[in-house]
Amino acid sequence: MIRGAPKVAEGLANPHNNFGLLRLVMAIAVVVSHAFSVTDGRVEQEPWFHTSGFTLGEHAVNGFFAISGFLVTMSFVRRGWRDYVLARLLRIAPGLIAATLVVALVLGAAMSSLDLGGYFRDARLWRFIEGTLVSFKSAAALPGVFEHNPLQFPMGTVWTLKYETLCYIGVLVAGLAGLLAKPRLMLAAAAALTLAVVLREVVVPHGSKGTETALRLPLIFLVGGLCYLYREKVPLSLPLLALAVLALVPLSFTPLYKAALFLVTAWGVLVLALAPALTRRSVEPPADLSYGVYLYGWPAQQALHALFPGLAAVALLWPSLLATLLVAALSWFLIEKPALGLKRRLLRAR
Repeated sequence: MIRGAPKVAEGLANPHNNFGLLRLVMAIAVVVSHAFSVTDGRVEQEPWFHTSGFTLGEHAVNGFFAISGFLVTMSFVRRGWRDYVLARLLRIAPGLIAATLVVALVLGAAMSSLDLGGYFRDARLWRFIEGTLVSFKSAAALPGVFEHNPLQFPMGTVWTLKYETLCYIGVLVAGLAGLLAKPRLMLAAAAALTLAVVLREVVVPHGSKGTETALRLPLIFLVGGLCYLYREKVPLSLPLLALAVLALVPLSFTPLYKAALFLVTAWGVLVLALAPALTRRSVEPPADLSYGVYLYGWPAQQALHALFPGLAAVALLWPSLLATLLVAALSWFLIEKPALGLKRRLLRAR
């Protein structure tokens, strides 16, 4: 099952992969998950939360971090630090800046209970823009906006960009220090993070969610990067993945469950992205809407819930998803794609 399985390096050599498709599916999964929490402010009613201990949105974010760790590690190894830094900035910053300004200056102004003059004079508006762009603050509210919603903040997903940026910096530092050429040291770091996750479950199983997240996302990102560094050895086995998922069931009653879940997720997403059995034909979306869907899904759902507070989660989902996809398409074609084109021109010039 393992010996005969193709390796990650073989998957990368194929002309097609499923990275774009998986990112879009996971971004939509985040929107589906948030339809529950937007309507009543709680995640307990979401089915995935009861079956796995994590919401569908959290599982999707885990998958994002696995793919990101793999791709950005590959980017640094192949391109070097200058190209790496430019690529990261132009992929993340333009879309985030545009989304923040659209939500704050257009959606917020339209939805606020304040008059336009009072809204634009309110210091909270400018603090919101600064906090979102500088520190990825996701719990900030806009003046007079979504006041009667269970959760009032309009950019509820940007908090993950803080961890994403820290992980990017970690790859940059590790690369400049030569650690990416010493994968055993990176493997030791992943083992230490895994042990920390297990110990947390033993010592404080119901401890701070923030501490768990601070361990979970870097671990998954790092494992994704390790799958690239050990690309000649890591197998792409669908039967082995199925067995690993089944093994999570008995582990769910032990302190090993979360660590095992994070490791299986990180590797499993890459199996789905690269396994030759799944990549014989191109299934890549014609446009990369995943980032826009991730950024705009929450404010679209908040706005619809404010306008139609009686809608249940399932009823809210479909119109909010349609609106999100439309705005994400505008973001891609007007902001993100031109920024990526600028990146290519700058790299060619250099």
